[in-house]
Amino acid sequence: MPPVLPVTAPYHHGDLRAAALEMGMERLASQGQPDLGLRALARDLGVSATALYRHFPNKDALLDALALEGLNRLGQNQAEAAAKAGGGRDGFAEVGVTYVTWAVRNPALLRLIYNRVGQVDLAADDPTAMGEAFHQLRAGIAAMMPDEMSREERAAAALHAWSLVHGLAMLILDGQVEYDPAMVRKVVLMTDFNAG
Repeated sequence: MPPVLPVTAPYHHGDLRAAALEMGMERLASQGQPDLGLRALARDLGVSATALYRHFPNKDALLDALALEGLNRLGQNQAEAAAKAGGGRDGFAEVGVTYVTWAVRNPALLRLIYNRVGQVDLAADDPTAMGEAFHQLRAGIAAMMPDEMSREERAAAALHAWSLVHGLAMLILDGQVEYDPAMVRKVVLMTDFNAG
């Protein structure tokens, strides 16, 4: 009798692009070296590689889409944390704390994001093209800074805030600093954006 081969549940309906992104996210969360090839994803989704190529013409397109999805998920977490804190200074602090916490919980996704995201223009009129996380950063800076501040000053403040939380997250992920949620909060709260 021939061996019984495992059956992959075939993909039948719905949004194939979303299903592929979700599977990619699951692989990033659970595998040390995730296989994010289009053929492997298509096989596991039970569809032809051709079907998946209609949504992602190549692996780079898939990785770019995963990075943007990651930025959007990070930004959604940040928006929820800011709203729960009541917005303003407390809300913006939670945006920063959430960045570090999310990075620690999603290290492979964070590294993918910053391997895919090119040069960022924090003074751009439309930061949504860079994902919800950048929108949260810009919105927080806009709420914290006086109205008379120039676009360049706001961009510098956004770069300061992003550098702080990204640098702290990378120090933790690379093992130079132990992850301590209380210390993360203390470090984030040390920045005073009204000092200008």
